[in-house]
Amino acid sequence: MPSTPGRIRRRDTPPPRTGNDETGTLRGFLDYLRTSIAAKVEGAPEPQARTSAVPSGTNLLGLLEHLTHVERSMFLGDNVTDWQATFQAAPSDSVADVVARYRDAVERANEMLDGCTDLGAPVPLPRPGRPAPSVRWALTHMIEETGRHAGHADILRELIDGTAGR
Repeated sequence: MPSTPGRIRRRDTPPPRTGNDETGTLRGFLDYLRTSIAAKVEGAPEPQARTSAVPSGTNLLGLLEHLTHVERSMFLGDNVTDWQATFQAAPSDSVADVVARYRDAVERANEMLDGCTDLGAPVPLPRPGRPAPSVRWALTHMIEETGRHAGHADILRELIDGTAGR
């Protein structure tokens, strides 16, 4: 719980003004959400960052660890066999480790996306044994997935230390 009830620190950043084309809009919003959730987790105190305040066991580090696996699966072709296990960071991982790993996955995903000029084309590195979704579908799915978990992270971080906003 926040140490000083009623004192909420807001750090809102408005949504991006992206380019006029579909690719620029989709990538702009995805990067906005990626930056938002990384900032929400960055600097969160230990052990609260890995401690759940909800019955499902959801915690800040677990959310970002999960999104790292989703990025790598969707855009880099990594095969994930146990999605539930991706919601837990290793006990030896610090907040900084998890944030750095997420940012690296995002950077590598963006490098792959930089080479995609046709949103209707399949992602270049599909997951093994699965049909490749279109780049458009993959970007839209990642906006939905990242936005959903960023909302969870907003609530969890506010419960931890009162930090609120995007």
